[in-house]
Amino acid sequence: MSTTTTTRPSTAEAIRTVFSERFGNAAVIVRSPGRVNLIGEHTDYNNGFVLPAAIDKATTVAVSRRNDDVIHLYANDFPDSHLASLDALLPTGNWPDYVLGVVSQLRGMGYALGGFNLVFGGDVPLGAGMSSSAALECATAFALNELFSLGLDRLTMVKAAQAAENRFVGVNCGIMDQFASMFGKKDHVIRLDCRSLDFAYIPFSMDGFRIVLLDTNVKHSLGSSEYNLRRNQCETGVAMIREHLPEVKSLRDADLNMLNRYVAPQDTLIYQRCRYVVEEKERLLGACNDLEAGDMKAFGEKMFRTHHGLSHLYEVSCPELDFLVDRVRNHPGVLGARMMGGGFGGCTINLVAVDAVEELIADMAHQYGEHTGKDLPAYVISIGNGTSKI
Repeated sequence: MSTTTTTRPSTAEAIRTVFSERFGNAAVIVRSPGRVNLIGEHTDYNNGFVLPAAIDKATTVAVSRRNDDVIHLYANDFPDSHLASLDALLPTGNWPDYVLGVVSQLRGMGYALGGFNLVFGGDVPLGAGMSSSAALECATAFALNELFSLGLDRLTMVKAAQAAENRFVGVNCGIMDQFASMFGKKDHVIRLDCRSLDFAYIPFSMDGFRIVLLDTNVKHSLGSSEYNLRRNQCETGVAMIREHLPEVKSLRDADLNMLNRYVAPQDTLIYQRCRYVVEEKERLLGACNDLEAGDMKAFGEKMFRTHHGLSHLYEVSCPELDFLVDRVRNHPGVLGARMMGGGFGGCTINLVAVDAVEELIADMAHQYGEHTGKDLPAYVISIGNGTSKI
């Protein structure tokens, strides 16, 4: 399957040029975007809904076949190269794993691949929560599908990319990142049901608005351990409900009445964790109604409420994230803001009137610098299309 689009000439042409210099002409060139999640945080592993979108920052991959079983990779942005063999695909603990993992999964699914040369690079910021890894995985899957005529549909490629991250890279992520990268649609968000994988495109008008990410420049070390703990706490809450209502399989099936009756009397902390997830489920569905009605103000207010829940009920925020959200709350050009991602650092995502963007970035950089002594990188993004052949 082949979908054609355009990308920034600088990125595509740079990768094309580098590939030509190292390997000759590329047979296939693919771009795959990073993603943001507008609302619906920590709901994916509770079988709930998420609302991601592909962005206008992407990873570009160029590939061509070889006449042997060698895989020759080159990362243009580092720069660094890596050689591997189809018959000896071993994790390296570094960037090659995002490509080799996809190869490993496709071969495990029974698809025949040969050796290939691959060059990649792009402008998805690393470590800022925009899923640069998923972008590379999806670009690799799409490019190999084209190069070797595998006949894969998009969902199969998404699942292969997710499995690469889970089983080869060793990160137990959900499917949202790869799904958004592969299925993104310009000026739309994706309402994805993480249980059934049913999805719908919801219009997200960028007319008069921009999405601004403010990067705290911190990542507190307790993130991964607390993430696993939150998953366990949610499962504990479900177990409490199932003692009375065995049909409840996850917090997706729960409501506040169930929590009040069966969880709150037993454990206040578990109740708070579960309450956030159940409220976020309802908040996301309401936010989709806001977007359908073109009510960006109401949507923004739900973003603020999500942050409050993440900070006070789910407790995955941190002082730096709270500072940024608190300081933009009364800014006239900001409709909504919240922390984005797993928590304990990373970015806030802000919905900002277009004529207020530059002033907001400058003002927040000054305030954040005075408060923390740190720089505040900012990324102004728009919503774009998903993975495609150039």
